Amino acid sequence: MHLIQLLLPVKGEQHADGPIAQTRQELVDRFQGVTAYIRAPARGAWVDPAGDEQHDDVVMVEVVVEEFDREWWQRYSRQLAARFDEEAMHIRVMPVELL
Repeated sequence: MHLIQLLLPVKGEQHADGPIAQTRQELVDRFQGVTAYIRAPARGAWVDPAGDEQHDDVVMVEVVVEEFDREWWQRYSRQLAARFDEEAMHIRVMPVELL
């Protein structure tokens, strides 16, 4: 089994038909379950190429899958990047054992 974690940027006010809700529903439809930590966004920080510190708010969405389909996730990552107007998405995968 694999745990897939997606960090989705929070931009402006969240709506029931907004990009985070749409992504959540797509993952439920495809994988029959999702956990979305949407109540308190996490605060990200990084240094840009000019040396300035940047910040953003993100929510984490998690899915547990039996098999990891790298090609599907690469395509979905590009789709999410366009949806959220980002250069790239932060998606990580790790093996997981459920007890």
